[in-house]
Amino acid sequence: MNVYKVIRRPLVTEKGTHQSLQSHAATRSQPARGGAYAFQVDPGATKPQIKLAVEKIYGVKVLSVRTCNRKGKLRRVRYKTGKTPDWKKAVVVLRSDHHIDLF
Repeated sequence: MNVYKVIRRPLVTEKGTHQSLQSHAATRSQPARGGAYAFQVDPGATKPQIKLAVEKIYGVKVLSVRTCNRKGKLRRVRYKTGKTPDWKKAVVVLRSDHHIDLF
């Protein structure tokens, strides 16, 4: 899969902005980590594909990737009901010395 088709768009929200500013120092059991950034990704993308795409597009080093499948919401317009599409969300945690200037 093309790396530019894996990442659909960054999710710029209040929570995402707050998470991108949070970084944690190293402990005995875990290395230091930078901020966490959220993206809407292709539903068929795997964690290694998402990691590779973020590293290639933004030029950063990724520490970990968390994903979740989001169900579409039911919407009603006049007398008809419909559903927004299902989508996949990925939260990417960067190493402590990297950041993305997008947020």
